[in-house]
Amino acid sequence: MLQNSGRISPLNWQLLIDEALRRRKAEKITQREHSALAAVSVPTMAAFEQGDKTLSLAKAFDILRVVGLIEEVKADDAQDEFAKKSFTRWQQLCSQLPNNSPYLFPHGGYQFDYYLEGGLKTIDLESFKKVLELANKPAYTGHPPFLVSNRHPTKFTPHEIEGEFECWLKPDEEYPFLPGDYWRASPTGHMFLIQGYEEDGAETFPAGSVFDSFLPIWRMGEILLHAERLASLLQKNLNSPITVHFRAIYSGLSGRVVRSWSNPLNSIYFEAGAGAAKSNEAVLEAVMPARNIPARLADYIYPLVSSLYERFGITELSQDFVKKELERLLSRRNENPL
Repeated sequence: MLQNSGRISPLNWQLLIDEALRRRKAEKITQREHSALAAVSVPTMAAFEQGDKTLSLAKAFDILRVVGLIEEVKADDAQDEFAKKSFTRWQQLCSQLPNNSPYLFPHGGYQFDYYLEGGLKTIDLESFKKVLELANKPAYTGHPPFLVSNRHPTKFTPHEIEGEFECWLKPDEEYPFLPGDYWRASPTGHMFLIQGYEEDGAETFPAGSVFDSFLPIWRMGEILLHAERLASLLQKNLNSPITVHFRAIYSGLSGRVVRSWSNPLNSIYFEAGAGAAKSNEAVLEAVMPARNIPARLADYIYPLVSSLYERFGITELSQDFVKKELERLLSRRNENPL
């Protein structure tokens, strides 16, 4: 019907493939270089040029985008798509679990994602895996974000998926402290992490009733420090500054109250006046130069944490409190996590 109306013509897929190949050769880009720029494998690139119609549209679009045959997506839109794709993939993995599994995060959890904007290197997946290993160090907690560890290859080795890496961690007898998380990483500088609340695994109070006073500061601090290290590893040169676009989404807040669960000996002055969360979700966003993060970590974390704690009626959060907590985090520096 649409074809007969004359408004839309059938897509000539072979013509697009031929044009993509012509442009690649005109730009003197090798097939391997094209695959790296598109973040797909060399076999996928070869299959595309041979006219394989079983490739996903996402991969084909990535290949076409390199040679200007698909309109560029705005950076923010690209990160939204990456986060949506990552979340959907996590849901697919979770379908393997029983409905009552705590690793489905029935009481909520938090999602962190960020992307790097600026002069980034183009690297292949094998090189990117090494970059991810280096970005883990130093670590500051027992379970740093985006962990890649050769010491525990069966547990912390990411798997390739669609030209990216993913890792799904579920607690077991060897690592009972893991709250369960899924992360995905792209060599283009797009990162995603989803995790359940550690306090929901405590036996002293019901799951979904407590929100820890300290952990949000530590977790967001770890993520921003990771972003700075990844940016330094992917940066083309010192004259190519990198900007970090960070987002945190906390869900399942309704009914929770703030408590010093992770550090019970250090009571918090604002806990007495805090009430149950006024909303179920908090979306926090920030943009910052990557190279400024280590020196200004407290400056960047403070407004994020303040906004989060406002959901609990806390309006007088001290910046000095946030600074001291980050200093406590940094004092735990560990060059060999897990």
